[in-house]
Amino acid sequence: MFILLNVTTFDTSAQNSTVMTSELKFDNRTTKVQQLTDYIQKSIIASELKVGDKLPSINHLSKQFSISRDTVFKAFSDLKKRGIIDSVHGKSYYVSAHNKSILLLLDEYTPFKEVLYNTLRTKLPSYYKIDLWFHQYNEHLFNQIISNATGMYSKYIVMNYHNEKISKVLSDIDKKKLLLLDFGKFNKKGYSYVCQDFDEALYSSLGTIRHKLEKYDKLFFLFDRNHKHPQSSKQYFSQFCLDNNFAFEIIDEFTHNRSIQENAFYLVIKQQDIVNIIRQGKKSNLRIQRDYGLLAYNDNPFFEIIESGISSIGIDWNKMGELAASFVVESTPIHLFLPTIITDRNSF
Repeated sequence: MFILLNVTTFDTSAQNSTVMTSELKFDNRTTKVQQLTDYIQKSIIASELKVGDKLPSINHLSKQFSISRDTVFKAFSDLKKRGIIDSVHGKSYYVSAHNKSILLLLDEYTPFKEVLYNTLRTKLPSYYKIDLWFHQYNEHLFNQIISNATGMYSKYIVMNYHNEKISKVLSDIDKKKLLLLDFGKFNKKGYSYVCQDFDEALYSSLGTIRHKLEKYDKLFFLFDRNHKHPQSSKQYFSQFCLDNNFAFEIIDEFTHNRSIQENAFYLVIKQQDIVNIIRQGKKSNLRIQRDYGLLAYNDNPFFEIIESGISSIGIDWNKMGELAASFVVESTPIHLFLPTIITDRNSF
């Protein structure tokens, strides 16, 4: 059961207030406070409410929506806390700023995604509110989150669920408000993006440490076939090895019964596999750098203190967070592939 309301008339207390004509449907998915807050935000985004416009009174909205005054007050308080509305002597409320809510939709939790989030949160003014979601590479969940969020936010920062194709549901979002992160081997014309290159950049980065790789008998790329890391990286790793006459092998998984090969180099994506390799190395009395090399995809703060340090390859996630914050605040289009760099901590 839901209540369908269309705010078109006001009582005496709302004579000088702005009319909001969009529909409000109350359902059981979230609280009425949140739904009223979203309704007001959407009215601001749709320019039904503009900066300086007076809002209907608490009493009026309470009667109009058949909700308690406390529900309206809490919705107003949340919007005021975020700097979207303000009040005169705590009574008359008006729109003080454009909507400052951000949707941040990431693929899955990892420590370097936390770095991205923390940097974004730090760089944005305090009145911005970030709603963080993870789609877990589930296309249905991805589409559902985007569909429910469309029209509700001032900016959308999204990690697509696929490296090779862009989701059609993103076309419903104003391109000026959407920033694509990380993945991006698809037509991004008209979109702002900050991405990383998993192909040629991988090839080039390995070239910067070619002289160090020459001491190894074999190069291994530990790449779970079910992992969402772009599969094309395998091709560019293989081509690098072929072009430089390195013996190589691509391993699907590193199980507990697999031994570390002495004088071998391992490029690893999954952090659990890094743990397994180090564990197996210790069982065989093999030390990182001295007996085998290890390079991890995407940095992790713990890599600085594990063993004598674990080297990493990837982009600067702090920089990605800074650029995302700049896009939100300045609304300036951005089209950038961040450089892939190797952080050498003497693990190879």
